[in-house]
Amino acid sequence: MIDLKNDLLLRALRKEKVERPPVWMMRQAGRYLPDYIKLRNKYDFFTRVQTPELATQITLQPIDQVGVDAAIIFSDILVIPQAMGLEVLMEEGKGPSLPKVIQSEKDIDALNTADAAHHLKYVLDALSLTKKELNGRVPLIGFAGAPWTILCYMVEGKGSKTWDKAKQFAYTQPELAHALLQKITTITIDYLKAQAAAGADVVQVFDSWAGSLSPQDFKTFAQPYLLQISDAVSGSAPVILFPKGTWHALEDLSKSSASGIGIDWTITPQKARELAGNNITLQGNFDPAKLLAPIPQIKQWVKEMIDEFGTRNYIANLGHGITPNVPVDHAKAFVDAVKEYRQN
Repeated sequence: MIDLKNDLLLRALRKEKVERPPVWMMRQAGRYLPDYIKLRNKYDFFTRVQTPELATQITLQPIDQVGVDAAIIFSDILVIPQAMGLEVLMEEGKGPSLPKVIQSEKDIDALNTADAAHHLKYVLDALSLTKKELNGRVPLIGFAGAPWTILCYMVEGKGSKTWDKAKQFAYTQPELAHALLQKITTITIDYLKAQAAAGADVVQVFDSWAGSLSPQDFKTFAQPYLLQISDAVSGSAPVILFPKGTWHALEDLSKSSASGIGIDWTITPQKARELAGNNITLQGNFDPAKLLAPIPQIKQWVKEMIDEFGTRNYIANLGHGITPNVPVDHAKAFVDAVKEYRQN
């Protein structure tokens, strides 16, 4: 076992005292980095994801170039539908599409939930290789999509602003929706446990489309499955839940087995702390669009954000993924501002 030279992230998740908050950025491995674009021009998306050496190379880029306190494996949440037997297409600039959508009980029955480690061995190999290459520099984060978000893609077949088809499916055929959510949950638990065994120090569950649900519907179709995953996986690795757009669930989720909750910019740090108490570590919540502001302004905003969250039980991050148009030096300024932070 290699000792971590920088264990700030793990200490923050254990709610220990830290000299400054750890910092990393969602989607830090990818499309805003010129070195990533070179690989993107050479290899298609799933070749990059399914080739452990390429996934490792991409995962390491922001560690070397931006100086974040954690690596997050380069992969995609839609590897789960693939492992379950659905085709997923990824066109550059267009996003994902699933030619065959889930509509009936028969479709759900045909989905595979066994052998996640076999079907997704390439992710586990990438984690093991990355862990070796990191050589203890920083912790390694694994991840998966949350059941509600995966259901959205499986039913809708592509991205959507409103997720009408997915919601119609859930509201008109709730029994089928719950059967599908449970199948996704089962394979996701196995997958995240396998990631922890392969070298992930922490795992994050991305519920990107949780905010499309009302508070009550979130409690019905999203929260129980997030909690089930957290309860099953937290014995293998600390779990961060990130249900975007659901600040209303913070109080409930803060009492869960998760070690951290990611929040977006639609809630103030003070309100988030008030709802979560000090039961859990909060992660976020800088608006990625603010990384397009002048560097001195970014640094000022970061300082204000940390002042408001406090350094305890906190991980500095964005409120969603970094966008492709962010200059690398602006991303670095965000990270540097956290590293330079000192309490007054």
